[in-house]
Amino acid sequence: MSAPAASEAFVHPALFYRTAEEYTQQTVSFLREGMAAGEPMAVAVPGPNLELIRRGMGSAAEDIVFLDMTEAGRNPGRIIPKVLRGFADAHPQGRVRIIGEPIWAGRSVTEYPACAQHEALINAAFEGRPVTILCPYDETHLDAAVLADARVTHPTLISGGLEQSSDSYDWQSVVARYNEPLSPAPNAAVFSFGEAELREVRYFAVEQAGRLGLTGTRLQDAELAVGELTTNSVVHGGGSGTLAIWAEQGQVVCDIRDGGRFTDPLAGRKPPEPGQLGGRGLILVNYMADLVRVHTSAEGTTIRFYLNL
Repeated sequence: MSAPAASEAFVHPALFYRTAEEYTQQTVSFLREGMAAGEPMAVAVPGPNLELIRRGMGSAAEDIVFLDMTEAGRNPGRIIPKVLRGFADAHPQGRVRIIGEPIWAGRSVTEYPACAQHEALINAAFEGRPVTILCPYDETHLDAAVLADARVTHPTLISGGLEQSSDSYDWQSVVARYNEPLSPAPNAAVFSFGEAELREVRYFAVEQAGRLGLTGTRLQDAELAVGELTTNSVVHGGGSGTLAIWAEQGQVVCDIRDGGRFTDPLAGRKPPEPGQLGGRGLILVNYMADLVRVHTSAEGTTIRFYLNL
């Protein structure tokens, strides 16, 4: 893949690989092209792949920012604002080059819809910016449906060392397809609230989350996230809402639904501008939670966040 000029638009290829050797060769080649062009570079991939790239780059790795995506991107909703925009915005002059691998074989079926939407929304978040983000996909271990989605969320595909345009590129369709209705668990504790109950619903969340096993800073995260989202429901979601909370598969799940509707697909994924007073609630939740799922329609919006026990 040749290094694009700084004046060119956003470049977002998917790299399909089958072996560790192929992965290393393709990613190292991509980074060496960026190095030759003098581009700032970051690598955010799962830990084992991080080491493959680091070793492949040798001493040149010292000039690259490395992030373990299993930690930095545990919640797909914070990858755009904190990882990708965080690096790109710190280098506003010229083209920036990033390797981002947000989808790996260990991702759960609950996480995957948020991962797919993240890959689609990268195209909106960086439209018109001189940024190149290469997204590797493991053809050996990922499901065929995941690989098919990659062809829809990436305008350019690289496989077997050959680069071509995707004939199925349509990122908006993936955002819409994974805008899935979310139903609370049958055993959830439920609290309906309006403006007068904002303090009470926060206390209820803390009591229930503690009973389910959250402690320390995780319990504080739950309180802050519920406070932000319930306040948003009152201010922007029709004046009232419902909180449901339960535990599943080693996580506490908080589900807030109201009568509002999101019109900006990047809501909660854009870093706040300097001096910005409002609009920070959902991005704060994305930064704190281990996973955030959203469903929005004409009937209302559900925001569900997960905190590991």
